[in-house]
Amino acid sequence: MPPSDPTIFDAILAGDIPCERIYENEHVLAFLDIQPLSRGHVLLIPKQRAAQLHELDEDHAAALGRALPRLARAVIHATGCRDYNVLQNNGAPAHQAVMHVHFHIIPKNADNGLALEWNARSLTDAPELGTAIRAALKQDPR
Repeated sequence: MPPSDPTIFDAILAGDIPCERIYENEHVLAFLDIQPLSRGHVLLIPKQRAAQLHELDEDHAAALGRALPRLARAVIHATGCRDYNVLQNNGAPAHQAVMHVHFHIIPKNADNGLALEWNARSLTDAPELGTAIRAALKQDPR
């Protein structure tokens, strides 16, 4: 289901807001983030209007998957930074600020880039959870 309100990415895709375009094809657009965490911070968005990753059709999802490694190689080459994060959030509680699917490619240097905390827990119900996820995959019409 598409998001109800237009986002800044809709305006960028429409050409109403300029951006430094890095890569584009019929399914995706990549451009420099105007508030980068580090030099070379790139955003990759699908041209399909969808708030969360699971809402994308397979063509747009596949195009994102094909573009990500290519863009990562280009960012490494252009910045000289060998380390990077790929970040994608789904929903406001998961820290998504713009309700249009987007991936960040964020070069990581010693003094800048993405910083995060990983609060790992114990996996206590693996067989039950595995069964539930496999059943859901069998039900997915895609």
